[in-house]
Amino acid sequence: MRTKAKAKELGVKALSHMTVYRVLKPLIDKKKQTKSIRSPGWRGGTQLSVKTRLGQDLSVEYSNHVWQCDHTRADVLLVDKYGELLSRPWLTTVIDSYSRCIVGINLGFDAPSSQVVALALRHAILPKHYSSGYELHEEWGTYGLPQHFYTDGGKDFRSNHLNQIGVQLGFVCHLRDRPSEGGIVERPFKTFNTELFSTLPGYTGSNVQERPEEAEKEACLTLRDLERHLVRYIVDNYNQRLDARMGDQTRFQRWESGLIAAPDAMALRDLDICLMKQARRRIQRGGYIQFENLMYRGEYLAGYAGETVILRYEPRDITEVLVYSQEGNKEVFLARAFAQDLETESISLDEAKASIRQVKLAGKTISNHSILAEVRDRDLFSPPDKKTRKARQKQEQAELSAQKKFSDTKTFDEIDGDEEIAPIESETLQVEVLDYEDLLDDYGF
Repeated sequence: MRTKAKAKELGVKALSHMTVYRVLKPLIDKKKQTKSIRSPGWRGGTQLSVKTRLGQDLSVEYSNHVWQCDHTRADVLLVDKYGELLSRPWLTTVIDSYSRCIVGINLGFDAPSSQVVALALRHAILPKHYSSGYELHEEWGTYGLPQHFYTDGGKDFRSNHLNQIGVQLGFVCHLRDRPSEGGIVERPFKTFNTELFSTLPGYTGSNVQERPEEAEKEACLTLRDLERHLVRYIVDNYNQRLDARMGDQTRFQRWESGLIAAPDAMALRDLDICLMKQARRRIQRGGYIQFENLMYRGEYLAGYAGETVILRYEPRDITEVLVYSQEGNKEVFLARAFAQDLETESISLDEAKASIRQVKLAGKTISNHSILAEVRDRDLFSPPDKKTRKARQKQEQAELSAQKKFSDTKTFDEIDGDEEIAPIESETLQVEVLDYEDLLDDYGF
């Protein structure tokens, strides 16, 4: 009717209703599609729905129903244990879509990959326990398995490795239909930057052109330091904030109240096979294994001497590795292997590599004892600031120059007189040997 009225007003022939519908159909379909896709940041009483790349609508109905995962580069420059500048680490987060609770993370220098995603999943699935050194006032009580794993289309999320993990653990992997669907998992990154990273030394800012001039000079945090700050912020602050949609529940409370049943605790062996990093090594005589310049020994491994096995390990602590044998398409667990003399220690892969570099620079033989001694000596002192490091370097250079100058001098004046003393020609020093019996008779020792 409106079309006919407009046509009459213009003095033209009116179009048929079928022609009008054919012209408007693309606009109608687009409007319907827009309505079916809710923004991840919506508020309201109805359920959240996210759309997959295959056109499926996932309605988020309860906690641990749909988990999301993504990566970002933390805007903080880190140093090693000796204060030497490294780079910005990668942060991977796993978030429960129903409660917006952060259920797991992985922090490290490895670029995004399916193994990094697997480590973040492992952290999310397992119950989390932290030592008193983290100074937590609350508990990170989230754990369990998701039914759906919802991510962007990066190749690390499209990998066969991640799909295999989903098959073995019983969840389905989905890719986002469009970038706008990732608001739930991407929004916390901005919060971390504005509320946490920006308060730490070495903060670079998200804009390279506007990077603070003092970022490199102020950098003094190690990877472990940053992890402590991040864990404490998530557990005591982020997960304990009121859910904006509910108003009377924190994110963690909403996660607890949204559980259909208590999550089942996964068997560690199942998670080890699916989620831990791996390496291949040959078992030596006596059941010893060498990995990252450390010597490991496992019970019952002596009988496998000469065989190649698979080591699975947690990069945050490599003092223990899990040993598997390959039997066809399956991996069979053999034993745990422990780094000799380091059983009571906790050393990450990055710390071990840094210690090995220092032992090499010192010209010492690399062994478990030397690495342990270096780690303990290093822990007694706080990392020096940049001015102290430069002063030490200048002092060392001055000492080296003095030693070189001294070695190039053929003669020198004795301090107590003007007599010149020729340098010792023989490379072997003559040592005077005293007889203990004579000393006893002469001096009464």
